[in-house]
Amino acid sequence: MSSRGAGADLVAQPTVRLRTLVWTVFVPMVLYGTGSGAAAPMYALRALDLGASIGVAGVIVASSGLGMVLADLPAGRIVARIGERGAIGLGSALGVVGVLCAICAPNIGVLAAGMLLNGAAGAVWGLARQSYVVAVVDPADRGRALSTLAGASRLGFFCGPFLGALLVHAMGPNGALWLQFATTILAGAAMVAIGSIDVDTAHPGGHSLRSVVVENRRVLGTLGSAALLVGAARAARVALLPLWAAHIGASPSTASLVFGVAGAMDVLMSYPAGVWLDRYGRRATGVPSMLLFAAGYAAIPFTSSALELAGVAVILGLANGVSNGLIMTVGADIAPAGQRAEFLGAWRLTHDFGSFVGPIAVGLISAATVLGASSIALAVAAAAGAAATHRWFPGAASIVRPRNTLSTTTPVHLIAPPPIGEVS
Repeated sequence: MSSRGAGADLVAQPTVRLRTLVWTVFVPMVLYGTGSGAAAPMYALRALDLGASIGVAGVIVASSGLGMVLADLPAGRIVARIGERGAIGLGSALGVVGVLCAICAPNIGVLAAGMLLNGAAGAVWGLARQSYVVAVVDPADRGRALSTLAGASRLGFFCGPFLGALLVHAMGPNGALWLQFATTILAGAAMVAIGSIDVDTAHPGGHSLRSVVVENRRVLGTLGSAALLVGAARAARVALLPLWAAHIGASPSTASLVFGVAGAMDVLMSYPAGVWLDRYGRRATGVPSMLLFAAGYAAIPFTSSALELAGVAVILGLANGVSNGLIMTVGADIAPAGQRAEFLGAWRLTHDFGSFVGPIAVGLISAATVLGASSIALAVAAAAGAAATHRWFPGAASIVRPRNTLSTTTPVHLIAPPPIGEVS
């Protein structure tokens, strides 16, 4: 994929320091994640309240991931046409409508529609915030910026259930959904109010989604395969760990504590992961994280107590934390000039499709064989992801120098993937 025009594009755009994004980007992201984290475990209970079986409730919850997958490509087109600020406003509106559908749902059909809208809102919100950060941050700080952005979301998701518990105690499952309703409005308003958010105002809007995908099919098929496996490894743990906890007889409260410890490890690794991304390259972060996923999944069938499972959960939390910001950063590195938003929509689709398929694979393999078989299958997939990441992701030789050390007459190129067969 060519990096034509990348130099001029980068030099023309202003840059900001990471600390200036704290209140304008990172805090709204914590708010958005808090509402999502509080509401996430309540949607299944809401489905059960409406008469759904356990299996149907699981499908309804998974419809949020389907909504994200379906909206990834259109999200790129939306950002390209109306800009980051407009896209965040639209994404927030979709999220508000989705939550209201879930709160007021008279049946599981309306609840499922609300979940689809929530997933679509997440796709638009995610792409818009990523596009904005990529536009205003120096490429040399990109790993730290995007890993901090991912960490802010995960911090909110980690804290959300604790804050939502008070409302759930007073109002039932809908209490957490009302919290998500409020935080979606507040987070959206905070980002839409930023006067300088539409930095990338030169969205050409002349590229069809099909042309962008076809033109970049080689990159999407190679680096995208690694992104898909990363997404599957990340998401599958959410389904597998509680199932294995129940399998070994751990109580729900113990399983919740295990998740809390793993989540804390995930959040703590956010900024160090970004430093590693910027200092040593994308491959040096992606390969260790996928090997940690492989080791964690391979160890699960050998655990027989809550303490042993907690140790494995910490390994998986560390793996997830090390990969913080990885996919967003690689996508920003390889996005072609003039097609950034559309390309990032297609790029996010590869990861989000893996996130959608991963938990489903756990259920299907477990239903056909035994629960331990799905864990081994995930370990193999994670190992394959480590190999794909090593093969395709940029290495240390592709690290961008700080922009202020470059002359404005010097061509500046985004990190591009090495030619096929020539991994640097």
